[in-house]
Amino acid sequence: MHQRPFKQVDVFTDQPYRGNPLAVVLDGTGLTTEAMQEFTNWTNLSEATFLLPPTPEGRAAGADYRVRIFCPGRELPFAGHPTLGSCHAWLQAGGQPQVAGTVVQECGVGLVTLRQDGERLAFAAPPLIKSGPLPEDDVALIARGLGVARSDILHHAWCDNGPNWRGVMLRSSEQVLALKPDASILGKLDVGVVGPRGKVGVIGSTDADGIAFEVRAFFPGNNGLAEDPVTGSLNAALAQWLIGAGLAPAQYVASQGTCLARAGRVLVEQDGDTIWVGGSSVTCVSGEVLL
Repeated sequence: MHQRPFKQVDVFTDQPYRGNPLAVVLDGTGLTTEAMQEFTNWTNLSEATFLLPPTPEGRAAGADYRVRIFCPGRELPFAGHPTLGSCHAWLQAGGQPQVAGTVVQECGVGLVTLRQDGERLAFAAPPLIKSGPLPEDDVALIARGLGVARSDILHHAWCDNGPNWRGVMLRSSEQVLALKPDASILGKLDVGVVGPRGKVGVIGSTDADGIAFEVRAFFPGNNGLAEDPVTGSLNAALAQWLIGAGLAPAQYVASQGTCLARAGRVLVEQDGDTIWVGGSSVTCVSGEVLL
């Protein structure tokens, strides 16, 4: 073990402690998978990441760095807030991308491109692994687990881009915020819930703050069903589904974390065939960690 540079970053917010925290070990060289998983479990955060040099194949394809992403109990091929937070920490630590304004991250799903917009970063949503409507049995199960009528789920789709998200749209943001999910029913599922914050039934409508949707994300945690404060992978997949289905405009802002006293803001923008998912990040802790 030795001291390694470390940052704890709050993602999808420009206000410390109002987003989704991420532990970033800036030098993961030489660490075993077991050591990375053990540290991640110890942090008690939703994810921790470990930065490494690109593989030879990744470097040849233009990768600036490689990242391994862990959540409690398992490694993830991709996750959104760890992608933005890791890139923020890498740049803050002096990382220099090969192409100014663009950073290429290598991770389990391959190469992910990020673009810089001032202090904000956005990643290109990776292709969906699974899409299309959910099986009706799943929809009925999710309705029971969320405590809503089946008729309250207006739309549904697979939103699998690494994490195996099942996405459902409810009638309104108020309904989303009122949910009290039943862990005994949903405890083994990754479920994303979205509802409009503007005028119901009007595509592109927003509330007074310019926010189009309220999002909540439920997943199996260390101690049963957990709620994620702000979820980049889910918001990326939701954007691909909702924009593609004509249920959302090509550019919008989503809110997440309200029920956890957070104020996450996710900026979505379609540019040609690419959907960019971004937001602000702020470093809350900087120092060293013994690993």
